[in-house]
Formats: sequence, C-alpha cells, structure tokens
Amino acid sequence: MVEAIVGGVEFPEVPAEVGVGPYPKPWPTGDYYDPELLAEGDRRNVVDKYRYWSLDAVVADLDARRHPFHVAIENFQHDFNIGSVVRTANAFLAKEVHIVGRKRWNRRGAMVTDRYQQVRHHLSPPALADWARENDLVLIGVDNLPGSVPLETFTLPEKCVLLFGQEGEGLTKEAREVCCSVLSIAQYGSTRSINAGAAAAIAMHAWICQHRFGQLP
Repeated sequence: MVEAIVGGVEFPEVPAEVGVGPYPKPWPTGDYYDPELLAEGDRRNVVDKYRYWSLDAVVADLDARRHPFHVAIENFQHDFNIGSVVRTANAFLAKEVHIVGRKRWNRRGAMVTDRYQQVRHHLSPPALADWARENDLVLIGVDNLPGSVPLETFTLPEKCVLLFGQEGEGLTKEAREVCCSVLSIAQYGSTRSINAGAAAAIAMHAWICQHRFGQLP
C-alpha cells in the first residue's frame, strides 16, 4: 500500500508511524526542502505537497494563499477548544486567528498547527473591533442568542472576522456589543449550544461554501 507520492516517488505505508521515512538519494533540489527531514524522514501531520519542506517554507507558501477571513475567540477560561479553533483555521486557510483576552492560551488542541498559522492577540473585544475596523473587516459574532440571525440564511462578507465565545458561556456582553451581526447555527437536539471548536468549523466551512465552492485547494 502506498502511503504518499512525493516528487513522483512512492513511499510505502509504515505501520504505527505517521508520515514518511528518509528520502532516497539523490535528494530533490529546492530551497524549500529541509535537509534534516530528507535525511531522517518527515513524521509531521502535513499534506503530501509539504513533505520534507522546512517550516518556514510551508508558512511562506500558506501566507501567499490565505483566504481573507479571520477567526477570533475569547480567552478567559483557558479553554481547550481554542486549540481546536486554531487547528481548523489552519485547515480552512484562515488569514489569521485572534486570541481575545488572556494572551496565554491552551495549545494542546492545536496539535502544533499554531506553528503554521498566523496568531494575533487583542486585550479585549473593543480592541479587536478597532483593529477590524482599521483593516476594513466586518466583525461577526457566532452564538445561539435571542435575536441572532441563522448562519444558514446569512451572506458572509468575504472580508470578515468570525468571533466565538468560550465553552458554555458563549460570547461575553462586551463582545456582543461590538459585533456588526450575531449568527446562530441551527440545532435540533436538547443542548443549548455546541462547543466553540465545532461551531467555528461549521462557520468557516460556511464561508468556504459561499466564497470558494468549486475551487480546487
């Protein structure tokens, strides 16, 4: 079974290991390749295109292709979901992730994807709102609140910041007051809300469906 094909070379699947082993010589040429990874193997959780690329080269390539939407999440409980939001933002190629509130955040759920994602910090929701305004971005909250607009019926601006609250609490009053709109996600069960990581994934995918549907990654 073939695990990956990189540069026309087939790498067999290695049981109980992630990624691919050392690249057989002669090595491919290019400034983006990392000699250490070529020699020792690339066990990172990256798509085949980036096998053996250096971290800086991967980030530079992602930066050149990022989508114009941003994702922000309030941080006042050291929530594990923040890492999940960062990981999903990397998957959907968000421009930046914004941590609002405490600067230190729980990185476990990011599974090291924060190394590949641009992350910015803001002291408060008003500070985020000021930054969004200065950069011509529409600030949109996502939370199941009375009066919120269904995400399923809303046309997301191409340039926007999607803001999420913490698990259980949702968006703070301060955050709701600075949002141009607040959107809800349709639910049909007994719980009041889904966690921030899942909500962020749904909202980001909605943006992709509206603005990048049909385009190849």
